[in-house]
Amino acid sequence: MKKYLLFHSLFLMLSVSILAQKPQKLSSNQIYEKVQKLNFLGTALYIAAHPDDENTRLIAYLANNVKARTGYLSLTRGDGGQNLIGSEIRELLGVIRTQELLAARGVDGGEQFFTRANDFGYSKHPKETLEIWDKEKVLSDVVWAIRTFQPDVIINRFNHRTPGTTHGHHTTSAMLSVEAFDLAADTTKFKDQLKYTKTWKPKRLFFNTSWWFYGSREKFESATKENPNFLSFDIGVYYPLKGLSNNELASIASSQHLCQGFGRLTTRGSQNEYLEFLKGEAPKDEKDVFAGINTTWNRIENGGEVGEILYEIEQNFDFVNPEKHLPKLMDAYSLIKNLEDEHWKTIKEKQIKEIIEACAGLYLEASANSSYGVLNEKVDVNFELLNRSTVTIQLTSLKSHIDKEEIFKGVRLSENEKLNFKETFVLETSKYSDPYWLKKPWELGVYTVDDQKLIGKPETPKETKIDFNLIINSVPITITKNIVRRYAERDKGEIYEPFEVLPKVTTKLKDKVLIFSDSIAKKVVVEVRAGANFINGEVSLQAPENWIVTPKKQFFDVQQKNDKQTIEFFVTPPQNESEGKLKAIATLEGKKYEQELIEINYNHIPKQSVLLNSEAKIVRLNIKKAGNNIGYIKGAGDAIPESLKQIGYNVVIINPTEINAKNLANFDAIVLGIRAYNVVKELNFKQKFLLDYVNKGGNLIVQYNTNRRVDVGAPYPLKLSRDRVTNEFAEVTVLDPDNSLLNFPNKITDADFKGWVQERGLYFPNVWAEQYTPVLSMNDEGETPKLGSLLIAKYGKGNYIYTGLSFFRELPAGVTGAYKLFANLLSVGKENIEINANIKK
Repeated sequence: MKKYLLFHSLFLMLSVSILAQKPQKLSSNQIYEKVQKLNFLGTALYIAAHPDDENTRLIAYLANNVKARTGYLSLTRGDGGQNLIGSEIRELLGVIRTQELLAARGVDGGEQFFTRANDFGYSKHPKETLEIWDKEKVLSDVVWAIRTFQPDVIINRFNHRTPGTTHGHHTTSAMLSVEAFDLAADTTKFKDQLKYTKTWKPKRLFFNTSWWFYGSREKFESATKENPNFLSFDIGVYYPLKGLSNNELASIASSQHLCQGFGRLTTRGSQNEYLEFLKGEAPKDEKDVFAGINTTWNRIENGGEVGEILYEIEQNFDFVNPEKHLPKLMDAYSLIKNLEDEHWKTIKEKQIKEIIEACAGLYLEASANSSYGVLNEKVDVNFELLNRSTVTIQLTSLKSHIDKEEIFKGVRLSENEKLNFKETFVLETSKYSDPYWLKKPWELGVYTVDDQKLIGKPETPKETKIDFNLIINSVPITITKNIVRRYAERDKGEIYEPFEVLPKVTTKLKDKVLIFSDSIAKKVVVEVRAGANFINGEVSLQAPENWIVTPKKQFFDVQQKNDKQTIEFFVTPPQNESEGKLKAIATLEGKKYEQELIEINYNHIPKQSVLLNSEAKIVRLNIKKAGNNIGYIKGAGDAIPESLKQIGYNVVIINPTEINAKNLANFDAIVLGIRAYNVVKELNFKQKFLLDYVNKGGNLIVQYNTNRRVDVGAPYPLKLSRDRVTNEFAEVTVLDPDNSLLNFPNKITDADFKGWVQERGLYFPNVWAEQYTPVLSMNDEGETPKLGSLLIAKYGKGNYIYTGLSFFRELPAGVTGAYKLFANLLSVGKENIEINANIKK
């Protein structure tokens, strides 16, 4: 019978994990696995720096083979990386990567945690990392994670003893973990945390090592051979209940990191994993990280009585009729409710509720007609309840978390008879549902989170919940569900979305950066979005001193929820160069609303609603340009086309399949987006047309590509490296002061390299043919000068430019010097053409 259920169980497991919006519906195989986990009282915490740093093989092994409660603490949310599936960067990318990590944990069986650390970009040394991060805050968050998760075992992904050999965030994660291992048990450290938790002393600390850290397999084997501090075990085990090996499960988990391009083939077969013992009580069994640790129900007071019931259920589990175990499960549930150990009581109560619900075939749903509501709005919620077992179940009442109302029902749930009804609740919560770490302004190094109990959580806890108060086999039990929106689309089928609490009105400035090249007024478009029906008020723009906005305010009137109204203002800049922020403010019923709603909606993660300040950067800049028509070939995703339009260029997106001599001929310059040669396969076949375009007099600007197995098809030999300059304040030295790139049509000075964000650039070439001229030199502290950030070569009548400068970050951030330099790149070779100094409206 296990084999009979195998395929169905596998399909449900994967579909539920990947389509994270849908509710959990467990097969008998999955129920049995949850019973096994219920009977294991051991905890492991894996610690690293970023999304994708985690070893999904080891996490899956611990969670599914060992049955341990397994968590991954990622110090950052990956905000500083690149996005291969869309244009979101920085904090919005962090939101996506948070959800991808949750999707990965949904597959491999782990739990997810974070610190407040902000991924500010690549760092070469822990010293640099800790200068930007607030060490005490991030360290306290690691201690908080240990105290609240209470791991018996901690495993570091990286080596704390080798600073400077890898990403500074990587080594820092291990260094902080080693320090926190002892501090978590010290009552004198981070004492404010002890209002909400207690100290905890993990049993042992490991480093998840491999031959890669040693440089070769030979060196690794020499170091680990007969060394008692090294543990090794085969994590390539096969799970018959899943129809998957551990490595296949791990591959599916890591493939959830789509915005990082981590989709990959599944793997199978035997594979050893290695751990180096660092601290604590050394395990006596080199194949068991929990050796010597009591992981049975007997580890907690009065747990043995619970174990007697649950071990018997595990040993005699009925895959055909799991409801048979409900009476004993209810007995165990009652005992768990009376445990004195609050930590294990909370964990095991949640786990056994899931099992009880699944064994009863119990379906409980609270679904709203919309995916969001506004404060103090009445929300109609549709309820569906179904008992698909012969066990007696009664719905005694419903308790709303959103208005604290309790509705008494006293209804028996008869076998397989669906119960539907509707109730109305008032959204009395005072909090919006957006990501908690983005609610307040933050620093470069850490996010601002004042509520200690929120720190570490992957997402904002839902306040829109309903308690279903039930009686099962004469035992009271409460099962809590989030309110969702469930609907269907003909081309997609059934869709679940989280129900959010959002503002009554939001605004959006169409352009996030507005560049003024002269003192002529520009039209600025504000989009007003209604969060409820019959919304009317006024909207205004707040500008810096000496900037003029006309009219001062305008009225809006939106009759239908979700509808939008577009309102136009004119903004006149000052005569001289200036920059600042332009803020959109809507006033409704005497209250000001200053936020923009950003919706992130990809198929592989739940829909996300993010609220950020509704503002744009405005810049009065004296900038010149030559040429007008720019062809842009998109790469991994950036906002440079929109930025170039801001300074008056006519930008046309070129479909790679349509690249030919005729289609390229009329462009003044062609730009390739970041990582274009990494992600656009058609370029392998279209490069001849691009080079021919240059040969005939065109300008080709190639932005950075990673150096992994890529050929950028340059006209002369060019070798990419991993050279980068991560310090955005690093001094820039001009190597060729007379070069056109620095003089026409804009004179580039030292001032133009001030105000850059996150980094100078990345993946610079380090070897090139003599035909190329390096223009700039820069380097991080303690390193040799890097000369490959900007190279230009004459090819035929045209110019080939390769640059690793991070224009993809600087232009969307409104960095004026970056705009001037990029305009020069586009204008090279046009010195004899009349310069169009006026920006096209």
